[in-house]
Amino acid sequence: MPARQSTPDGRVTTPSTQTLLGEDDGGLVRRTVLPGGLRIVTEAVPTVRSVAFGIWVGVGSVDEQLTEAGATHYLEHLLFKGTPKRTALDISAAIESVGGEINAFTAKEFTCYYARVLDTDLPLAVDVVSDMVTSSLIAPADVESEREVVLEEIAMRDDDPSDAVHDLLATRMWGDSPLGRSILGTVESITGMARDTVNDYYRRHYLARNMVVAVAGNVRHDDVVALVEKAFGEAGFLDVDDSPAPPRTGGVAPSSGQGVTLLHRPTEQANVVLAVPGLARNDERRFALGVLNAALGGGMSSRLFQEVRERRGLAYSVYSYASQHAAAGLLGVYVGCQPKKVDQVLELCRTVLADVVRGGITAEELERGKGQARGGLVLGLEDTSARMSRLAKAELVYDELPSVDELIARVDGVSIDQVADLARALLPATPTLAVVGPFDSAGRFEAALG
Repeated sequence: MPARQSTPDGRVTTPSTQTLLGEDDGGLVRRTVLPGGLRIVTEAVPTVRSVAFGIWVGVGSVDEQLTEAGATHYLEHLLFKGTPKRTALDISAAIESVGGEINAFTAKEFTCYYARVLDTDLPLAVDVVSDMVTSSLIAPADVESEREVVLEEIAMRDDDPSDAVHDLLATRMWGDSPLGRSILGTVESITGMARDTVNDYYRRHYLARNMVVAVAGNVRHDDVVALVEKAFGEAGFLDVDDSPAPPRTGGVAPSSGQGVTLLHRPTEQANVVLAVPGLARNDERRFALGVLNAALGGGMSSRLFQEVRERRGLAYSVYSYASQHAAAGLLGVYVGCQPKKVDQVLELCRTVLADVVRGGITAEELERGKGQARGGLVLGLEDTSARMSRLAKAELVYDELPSVDELIARVDGVSIDQVADLARALLPATPTLAVVGPFDSAGRFEAALG
């Protein structure tokens, strides 16, 4: 990403615009910083008739204190409840009446509010989403009614063992650190959260310097800037002298826990995740990790899928995945199987991991993994929402926006020795195991950890 433009003291007092990528790099990407540090990044995709408009806030569940557990997600709900200009119904009806969609999501390190509309309806999307993000009432009555909705969402998570097992794993691996806590919070934290706590969290974190407006589709950058400047200016967000918050990179990784954690549920299937510490988001080895993950469990041709499902029929769902954050990450294997088969499945998964440690991956697996990465990257960017997300994450968490060709070159540069070295660095670690199922004791799984 080109050098960020600002005044000598680091503050932005007038709009500054730069081109990040040219049309020859796959799409014209331009970036403007408004007073207050609000960033606007657009990618012109003139071959489509839609626009994905998103306001990304650099705050997630990792920013919460214990007394605020779940506040980021709770607040995401509340911002849809109304502003001085619109009721909750007005917000949803405005976008849906033009055939668009509006939604939001909370992650551990950021929050996103977005709308996808026809290009001609971009002014409406900017006005509606900007209004709800900058001017929510956080009315006491809405805090109470939405409290019940969030509690229902927690209950829904608990009723879905394939979802609950991942929160269980994170807590076991990272403990009571911000990374280890659930994005949803707990029943106790949500039940006890006062309106003032949520409102203070909103006012403290939802600042122009913490926000990125990302837009992809059939747009002109200058038009987007004018619309956003008007919407945020009317809300008073551009009246401060500030510069953009730095990207969320680095940090101190929380201690990685080991052992077994069990959540007893009378389910017909055992849901298990076996994980080892992985890589932080900006680790240069992340491209090798993508290839390693593809070989382990990234598709129907992967070792885990072939050994666990195809050859032995021990499970319907089996896959590996990499989860990466600013300071830490994990490499996990998920399996859902009949409870009576869980020991056999875990032993087989450990064997597959050990085989990769001893012998690395094959040349065929290397090329297949690279092909998956290349294809996933390019095909994903056929969607304007994915392009919009890429722009925002470049600002918030990566601090760079390489072209598609540059990313493909990094993938192609991964060697078989790099993958083997990474496997030897990560996979021999004593794993963490999370289990949800009809079992009475976590101790019965200790032997599976070796």
